[in-house]
Amino acid sequence: MVTYFLNWEVFLKKRHCKVYISPFDVRFPKESHNDKAVFTVLQPDICVICDRSKIDARGCIGAPDIVVEILSPGNTKTELFHKYRVYEEFGVKEYWVVSQSDKSVLIYTLDEMGKFQPSKIFTLSEKISSTVLPGFELALDDVFEDL
Repeated sequence: MVTYFLNWEVFLKKRHCKVYISPFDVRFPKESHNDKAVFTVLQPDICVICDRSKIDARGCIGAPDIVVEILSPGNTKTELFHKYRVYEEFGVKEYWVVSQSDKSVLIYTLDEMGKFQPSKIFTLSEKISSTVLPGFELALDDVFEDL
């Protein structure tokens, strides 16, 4: 499934964005980009970063534009809630939660008040789009084809 998301590369090159997959550190600083100010470090399964100035030798510093987390049996509710709060607090524009078992995707989009707003749950035979990447569509039948 992660390999399928790498196919975004063709679409993203036109927008100067790039896909990164785990292991890839995303460092969330509290007050400055100095490593001493880093508050939290997470490794999203997949992230899309359009501001290349956020990339350095150690990963990304600051919020990616899109974060995709692919649920596995090992994910706990506490872990998911922690990530949700961090991604919202630091301004990730879209947070996608992919359930392989349900073959579904839920997208949280950051609103003008800095709060995540959930989408409906998208399932097979549907296409999803992104507010961050206008014109982008993803057919869920293709994503979950091999599951």
